Amino acid sequence: MENQSFEFSSELTLDPFVIPPGGKYPIFFLGIFIYIFGISCNLTLLALIILNRNLHKPMYFILFSLPLNDLIGLSAMLPKVLSDIVTETHKIHHLLCVLQAFLLHMYGGGILFILAAMSFDRYVAICMPLRYSSVMTPRVTSCIIALVWGLDFVLIVSLFSLQTRLPRCKYAVLNVFCDNPSLLKLTCGNTTVNNIIGLFNTAVIQVVSISIQAYSYVKILITCVVTRKSEAKAKAVNTCVAQLVILVMFEVVGTFTILSHRFKNVSVDMQKIMGMLIFIVPPLLNPIVYGLYTKEIRSALLRVLKNRVSI
Repeated sequence: MENQSFEFSSELTLDPFVIPPGGKYPIFFLGIFIYIFGISCNLTLLALIILNRNLHKPMYFILFSLPLNDLIGLSAMLPKVLSDIVTETHKIHHLLCVLQAFLLHMYGGGILFILAAMSFDRYVAICMPLRYSSVMTPRVTSCIIALVWGLDFVLIVSLFSLQTRLPRCKYAVLNVFCDNPSLLKLTCGNTTVNNIIGLFNTAVIQVVSISIQAYSYVKILITCVVTRKSEAKAKAVNTCVAQLVILVMFEVVGTFTILSHRFKNVSVDMQKIMGMLIFIVPPLLNPIVYGLYTKEIRSALLRVLKNRVSI
């Protein structure tokens, strides 16, 4: 009877942080500041791309997906965690838990596919500059963006659809937010197929993304070495370094997250914090990185600020 009640229970319990006395509200307000800052930076980048005709180019149409994806990752996790810290309820409806996990996994796969698409665009622009307009047509750009989101969606849907065949007999999520591993731990059936598909999807996302980026940047590097035009080299560096910084940052944070679960001396709360960082750090820093390294975005932002000051 106990398992049956779990099966039909629509409410799950999240595993909270152990917060020291007096630390609840400082942590909450710090989290609110981080969330507002991240949302503001990404919305600003989206607005700049939409409102500035100088940025209506294939590179920036593809870049548009990056802050959009960051908003998904940041909003799917942080507001719920902050709400639970203040209310101390640590409850979530099962369907909302599945939705949160789905969005977080979409974000993780999305950022790698988007970076791959952006690296391909830079490869065409730098290695085939005379053919750029004929290759990166509006139709091709639209197809690339659709492929990025479509492939990510199909892989994540295939992963989560497998969970519907398994009975749920537990209600305690062993994390402060929901993800696919946490949801699998709520089931009582054989999860071998789920684990295999999960590993396969992760391999597809990583291999496809890293392969495209490695090929693109090697070709770009060769072009930079061969060409004698310093302006061309400077342009190549400025347009590619931001993407490389974001890729390295995402992979480093992801690696630390994985390693934190492999060492026994790492506390459970530290593992939870490391798990959250991958959904917080990239959305906070991606717009800043592009603002620093991309001249056209920097110029567009400065024009907006000057117009506001003159008003």
